Amino acid sequence: MKTKKVITDNPKDFYHGKKVFVRVDFNVPIDNEKNTIREDYRIRRAIPTIDFLINAGAKVILGSHLGRPKGKKNKNLSLELVAVRLSQLIDKKVYFCDDFTDKGWPEKINNLDNGSVVLLENLRFYNEETENDDHFSVTLASLADIYVNDAFGTSHRAHASTYGMALKFKSKLAGFLVDKELKFISKMIGEVEHPFVVIIGGSKIKDKITAMAKLLDKADKIIIAGGAAYTFLKARGINIGNSIFEQDMLDWAKDVYSKYSDKIVLPVDHLVSESIEKTNSCLIVDQEIPDDYQAFDIGPKTIELFNSIIKGPGCIFWNGPMGVFELDKYSSGTIHVARAVALATWRGAVSVVGGGETIAALRKAEVLESEISHMSTGGGALLEYLGGSDLPGIEILD
Repeated sequence: MKTKKVITDNPKDFYHGKKVFVRVDFNVPIDNEKNTIREDYRIRRAIPTIDFLINAGAKVILGSHLGRPKGKKNKNLSLELVAVRLSQLIDKKVYFCDDFTDKGWPEKINNLDNGSVVLLENLRFYNEETENDDHFSVTLASLADIYVNDAFGTSHRAHASTYGMALKFKSKLAGFLVDKELKFISKMIGEVEHPFVVIIGGSKIKDKITAMAKLLDKADKIIIAGGAAYTFLKARGINIGNSIFEQDMLDWAKDVYSKYSDKIVLPVDHLVSESIEKTNSCLIVDQEIPDDYQAFDIGPKTIELFNSIIKGPGCIFWNGPMGVFELDKYSSGTIHVARAVALATWRGAVSVVGGGETIAALRKAEVLESEISHMSTGGGALLEYLGGSDLPGIEILD
């Protein structure tokens, strides 16, 4: 893994009076009815980089996307509420730029005091962002003197703000969050500490194939649960009832299980129901699932089995919940795994948790950030990097 230059590799006076564009990941869940941010974790993770630049006397220009507006302005996906929240967190006024393409804004930014912070409106309100349009990249780049990427979660996209505009700068640096992400991922790509336990959940395995392929040889145990497990169970000829699975992945799952059956650990019992709404029809069943039933969580025997493996020390990587954890009835498996990972961390394990759903699961389990070694803000980016893919937003950095 190539080492990337971090903002602290330069002295603080390097930034004094300079305009620094920081690509952040403020793609946070917003409750539009209550006009509140439901979870501000990604905002808080960017604060060390922002604080460093403020204290260095830079004019900080923040750029991010929110949701998928597909090139159209959408008040429900505006970052204005994020500017308010960030202002509260750093105890400093954050100027909100509602349209950076307005020719008046570059002059406004130039006239700001050193140590000021500006947040641009949702970059994906412009199709040119996702198209990596060169003119759009030039316009963005013209706002600043130095480029910093602190948005690991979007670094697998060659968009204007993550790649195109970065080409226009002499200094292209990593922020503290990106630097930390790379350091923890390197522990799994390089010489990993053993026992190395990989936990894969969520509904699909297709998006995780390349990462799993890289991890299979390194891991001592690979726990597979959630919807991903039922593709493996069906491939083994076990009746999964109406449980979700990926038809086009059956041959792959069958081949992988035949090669790594000594490492792969699948659910041995399940919490099933006739439908997700019929919580009164829930049953615990061993292995075979009745035809009219669907699995929504792992059962108590599986929880006990998984807990016996997730002990620490060593290294643990977790991506994806064990079931439909958003509903309390089906959250037990995910909560138990979250707490097992936290306990293993206290016992000395290096734990890396990735993906928005997994972080939300930790919240539900009341696991503190301090009880996990690293909570990655990247889902797709994390899996692609683990799978050996170069990330455009990382490769472009000095």
